[in-house]
Amino acid sequence: MSKRMFGAVAALAAVCLAVALGGVTPALAGLGQPTDGELGLQVSASPIMDEISHLFNVINIIITVIVLFVMVLMVWVMFRFSEKKNPTPSRTTHHTLLEVAWTIVPILILVGISIPSFHLLFNIYTFPKPEVTIKATGNAWFWEHEYVDDKVTITSNMINDEDVLRAKLGDDAFDKKYGSLEGAALHNALYVDSLPVWKEDKKIRRLAVDQEIAVPVNKVVDVLVTSNDVIHSWTIPSFGVKMQAVPGRTSAVWFKATKIGSYFGQCSVLCGKLHSAMPIAIRVVDQPVYDAWMAALKAKDKKKAQQILNADTASQAIIQQDMAQAQ
Repeated sequence: MSKRMFGAVAALAAVCLAVALGGVTPALAGLGQPTDGELGLQVSASPIMDEISHLFNVINIIITVIVLFVMVLMVWVMFRFSEKKNPTPSRTTHHTLLEVAWTIVPILILVGISIPSFHLLFNIYTFPKPEVTIKATGNAWFWEHEYVDDKVTITSNMINDEDVLRAKLGDDAFDKKYGSLEGAALHNALYVDSLPVWKEDKKIRRLAVDQEIAVPVNKVVDVLVTSNDVIHSWTIPSFGVKMQAVPGRTSAVWFKATKIGSYFGQCSVLCGKLHSAMPIAIRVVDQPVYDAWMAALKAKDKKKAQQILNADTASQAIIQQDMAQAQ
């Protein structure tokens, strides 16, 4: 009976451990954006996020092993020391070796976790020499990003359902179709009608912004974070960065994006009525694309700057498609 029970528990432990180990490269996690049915953290695109993901997975494995070990002990105790199998219970109250073990082993586990944790914290707060410096200012409810060295400021507002439908239909057609609706009826109609437009435009609903910012790939970027009104939070999950934007205080965080693509984040603290309308969108591009984009911004041609980013995204999509077909 005991052998069969332990065999079943061991098989369950193996399955659970395999699931935990599978989290090392979560198949359903997205790069730079959330994914339906996502498991684990977003795919890493920076050295700091590499460390965060590794520590996250290691701790999950440790937790899984501990939970399974405790479960095995509980099941074993329930069967081995039940009243039927053990009518005369032992009166043993102390076991020196066991008591030392259950004190020392947890300490060793915590020390083992602390070593990579302190290493990660050290790297987060050790700032390399920046190659790009951006000042991110939270406002109720949008973000401003100032490129400190280039004296360029970009204001990013979330694109909503009405915006994409107006761009698709035109103002007159939009007003004619939706002008008589209001409240929940208007909201539901805009939501339903805009879904195919979002898909057609290849934009992410609730994360797309009217003006994206860009950074060059494999360059150290310092972000100075502050706020003009209430507390916000500047967060990009795939970069492993999150910093509170506090009025009257400037904090700093850094990252080095290692993969070209689009990356999205949001304000991560409840900052008010339109808290959910403060997305952050960053394009990671090659240095020549970044230089051309910045030149267009300095010339105050924001339309051309966005076209440069869009053209780069289209070319990268073609390259990825060709690589996928080759494989």
